Amino acid sequence: MKNRLSLSSFINLDKIHLMKEKIKIFTTTITAGTHKGKKIEIPDIFTTRSSKGILKESLFNTLQFDIIDKNFVEVFSGSGSIGLEALSRGANEAYFIEYNRIAFKCLEANVQRIAPYKSHLFFGDSFEKFEMIHTMIEKSKVKTYFYFDPPFATRDGMDDVYDKTITLIESISPEICEMVIVEHMSNLDMPQSIGKLTQSKRKKFGRSTMTYYK
Repeated sequence: MKNRLSLSSFINLDKIHLMKEKIKIFTTTITAGTHKGKKIEIPDIFTTRSSKGILKESLFNTLQFDIIDKNFVEVFSGSGSIGLEALSRGANEAYFIEYNRIAFKCLEANVQRIAPYKSHLFFGDSFEKFEMIHTMIEKSKVKTYFYFDPPFATRDGMDDVYDKTITLIESISPEICEMVIVEHMSNLDMPQSIGKLTQSKRKKFGRSTMTYYK
């Protein structure tokens, strides 16, 4: 498939080493599944946040074994920590979108180490790339989890990030949607329904909250 990450497309690891010399790199760990214990690198840049361990644990406690053989889309992927955890726990394939070049390089390196043949990487704006990924998933006819973790209004032009995110969710076909999860600021009241999806769960973790739709 044209958009599938291939071995020939992996970035030169020397470039990653050079990048590490200029930008501090944090690490997190895959907590369960076939890749348990493998490290995920996260660059210390203002556009990239790592989901707290307690949020990730709560998410996958909710999904549990239902994620096996389903697709997983991490829309604002950063370094891919959620999607790679999903693959480790048995997800069929994962789709990652990231617009920041530094974060995308880390994402490529993380995928190379962990799950290169089950990952589809897309560099660019999530709001522009989402329709293409949605079309690919429709053709696959595999039920899919969609994970949205939009930036907390961290750059110019992102004041309407949640309105735009809700519009994306409205475009998801119910035929392929297993669940939508939105990680967002706790002071934001997400709607009870979006399109044909209905809010099924909401769990707060300090400044961040995860809201689930089915």
